Amino acid sequence: METEKALWDYEIEEIAAGYAEEEAVYRCVFCGKEYEKGKIFQEEDSLYEASGAVRAHVRAAHGSPADWLLSGNPAGAGVSEIQMRLLRLLSEGGTDRQIAAEMGITPSTVRNHRFKLREKEKQAKIFLALMRALGHKLKEESTKQVRAEEWLMNTDQGRLEEVHPAAACVDDRYGITQQEREKTLKTYMKEDGTLKQIPAREKKKIIILREIMKRFEAGRDYTEKEVNRILKEIYEADYPSIRRALIEYGFMNRADDCSVYRAAGTAQGNGGKK
Repeated sequence: METEKALWDYEIEEIAAGYAEEEAVYRCVFCGKEYEKGKIFQEEDSLYEASGAVRAHVRAAHGSPADWLLSGNPAGAGVSEIQMRLLRLLSEGGTDRQIAAEMGITPSTVRNHRFKLREKEKQAKIFLALMRALGHKLKEESTKQVRAEEWLMNTDQGRLEEVHPAAACVDDRYGITQQEREKTLKTYMKEDGTLKQIPAREKKKIIILREIMKRFEAGRDYTEKEVNRILKEIYEADYPSIRRALIEYGFMNRADDCSVYRAAGTAQGNGGKK
């Protein structure tokens, strides 16, 4: 079983040949025997360099790569017991009639099995190509992600803003960089902290709402009248819309009877909901 597991470390061509060439040695993929490059070895009463010696070893010790693989567990090759037996008989040069007689089936059944095995070979090629392509894609995506993270960590302009703790749904609207924040505040807010207008785009609106929340103390209960007074100072033209947005975007919690407001992420009295 350990030998079968080791096979997965080799390429298909190496398994089919029975050996693999490594930096300093040639290695039998079936038993792990090594032949160091640059040395002479005796195999089958003959002298060989490492590459010839490993091939001679495979013949002498394992018959051939096909013989060794055919002697293994059918499940390891992804075939049934019947299909493995048929493959063994094929490797011995049996005809359809001879194989049918040996297995107690009809020649047409043998031909049907051979067809299924050819289809399995085609499917295996596509599956291997799929897995390799998927591996390449995942590697590329991983590389892109690492590069993006490095850029965000090493570039002040690209550093993401933290998401407030009570955000109900964190999506790309919260993927806000420091550069975006500064640009939005400059565009929509005056130097005295009042709001020029409410942004239409949600990401920009979130930036403004976060800035407005700096006017509220964490852990303190506010009445609706107090909330309105603070928001009027910021944007008297439509402070109710800002109040609703603070609730909808999860920046503030409000009691069921609208009597108490509190900054999200802190405990609230009077039966408030989050």
